[in-house]
Amino acid sequence: MSTITNPTFTRIAVELHSPAARVTLNNPPLNVIDIPMMEELRAALEQIEIQPGISAIVFAGSDRAFSSGVDIAAHTPDKVREMLALFHSVIRSIVDSKKLTIASVRRHCLGGGAELALMCDVVYASPDSVWGFPEIKLACYPPVASVALSSIVGQKLAAELILTGKTLSGDEALAAGLVNGLADDPETLVAECVQRISQLSLAAIAVAKKALYSWDAIHFDKGLTRAEQIYHDELMKTADAHEGVIAFMERRRPKWTGR
Repeated sequence: MSTITNPTFTRIAVELHSPAARVTLNNPPLNVIDIPMMEELRAALEQIEIQPGISAIVFAGSDRAFSSGVDIAAHTPDKVREMLALFHSVIRSIVDSKKLTIASVRRHCLGGGAELALMCDVVYASPDSVWGFPEIKLACYPPVASVALSSIVGQKLAAELILTGKTLSGDEALAAGLVNGLADDPETLVAECVQRISQLSLAAIAVAKKALYSWDAIHFDKGLTRAEQIYHDELMKTADAHEGVIAFMERRRPKWTGR
């Protein structure tokens, strides 16, 4: 096993053990995805992508949380544009990767964390995992999920999750098609998957992924650009969006005005 050494990595850890690279989110207690983590993820994915002996990338968190989502403090008007651009660059790197991407999820998998897992090719989780997109409770919405979720779980369930903030248990996520398999230790399922692809052609995996997502990729890229534009040009001009973020940071109930 080797490690991608980067002295600036403080929010993630990266290990290489052919045929898989492992990216572990490391921002305790709940692995909030802040701007420094986004920058590290983007840098790590660039480095992993050019590793010839790696055919899979495993994303994992801790026993307590995969990730509770993107840092709320990064949603303020002075940071939100940079935050969305950075986070979406990470998502696009995952989507464009020629490697098989696998999410290993325990406990909390919410908001941007759920979006990161959602965009992986394969997802394994623990039964006590909790899935959701709570952004609407802050008068915001998840741009990646708003574009990609309905193709995985169906439009009605996607609408319920995004527009009401409903959460799913591990069993419900499995039934919805959001998760490929459940295990008390999802790493056992990850290991089985990595073992299967270790016998396969890296070139074939890359080309097969391109074909598998050829139709969705066209719509996802355009859809995410549009969702991001709406976020900037419409959502962030509402008083409620600002109130939701401020109220969360001040630990009080928001006072909605409908504007």
